[in-house]
Amino acid sequence: MDKFEIQAPDRFKFAEIDLPSSKSISNRLLILNALSYSPYPVKNLSDSDDTKALIDVLTSNSNSFDVGAGGTTMRFLTAYLSKIVGEWYITGSERMKQRPVNVLIDALNSLGAKIEYVEKEGYPPLKIFGSALKGGEIEMKGDVSSQYISALLMIAPYMEDGLTLHLKGEITSRPYIDLTLKLMEQFGIKCSWKGGSIFVPAGGYIPVSSKVEGDWSAASYWYQAVSFATPGDSVVLKGLKRHSWQGDSVVREIYNSFGVTTEFSKRGLKIVNSGNRVKKFSYNFINEPDLAQTVAVTAAFLGIPFNFKGLHTLTIKETNRIEALITELQKFGFIVKSNGVDNLYWEGERCEPIEDITVSTYKDHRMAMSFGMASLITKKLKLEDPSVVNKSYRQYWDDLLKIGFTIDTIK
Repeated sequence: MDKFEIQAPDRFKFAEIDLPSSKSISNRLLILNALSYSPYPVKNLSDSDDTKALIDVLTSNSNSFDVGAGGTTMRFLTAYLSKIVGEWYITGSERMKQRPVNVLIDALNSLGAKIEYVEKEGYPPLKIFGSALKGGEIEMKGDVSSQYISALLMIAPYMEDGLTLHLKGEITSRPYIDLTLKLMEQFGIKCSWKGGSIFVPAGGYIPVSSKVEGDWSAASYWYQAVSFATPGDSVVLKGLKRHSWQGDSVVREIYNSFGVTTEFSKRGLKIVNSGNRVKKFSYNFINEPDLAQTVAVTAAFLGIPFNFKGLHTLTIKETNRIEALITELQKFGFIVKSNGVDNLYWEGERCEPIEDITVSTYKDHRMAMSFGMASLITKKLKLEDPSVVNKSYRQYWDDLLKIGFTIDTIK
């Protein structure tokens, strides 16, 4: 496995960064485009591994698919294939086979689908017997992955009776569900969401031309970089919308606490280090769990004690992200703790850092990118499996070179 040795500049250069397209929007638009039999190609698609895997399946003549590590790809395609007549087999990486899908499968089967587990009950790989779906009314816990909910919503117009989905309890990642509903409305299906219930009418999508905006999740690593920089240092991020439907656009508010100001201009989004930081930071990531790793690494390396809540979905991501953060931050001397379920906190407690640190990335793109910028504090940093960033931000390391980083490959 290759490693990178990363050396940060004493002061990074100003740069204009062309952010990757949103993976979340790309994958939703691809499903909606396919369901509408649209003649229009989706413009500015993400070049991430997950999106490429989804494109490969949607354009394939096979009935057997391996989606690798793409959680969104697995869940969206499972729902999509359940309504496409035929017999389908879908699998993924070893980690994907450890990520549960029973909540989605139970829901689909109750709506008229026929899906079987090929190996372990509740987990991929899956055998899907695609057919017409009856639809109707179902209940789900609101704190499950929003990808399950979005997967059901997108195919719901093609169910005979539509879909009434009752979400019970606290809802996780609500902005991602909102994003799905807004994109569905672009394709002609207007849903209603009252209280904990979402109603999707039976019907069909209308083909429309669509374009993907830049990725606010990717922007978070640049907010992190600027927070580590010298007051006055800045970068310009291109491709973002001021009024975005992406939940992770809240990153601009979060990083006010870490001394980063935001200003939109004709050139793009300019973020500047103001030097004004809080002494402690608390936040509930129930709506934006993908930002938690970046913010945890930021706060620790800036010496700002923190308390995070709403992290229960992190345990079933590409890795158990709560455990991974605790392990890797301890290498640098930060004693971070958790109840192991849904929180993460650091009270400022330190230990002796280990010598010759190599950051493990756990085949998780967000672990790699969250720690990559930390070299602005440590000056040098070794990191394993750097190509894992291809899952969402293929040009991440090239963009670091633009602001003065030196990166060498070591074996």
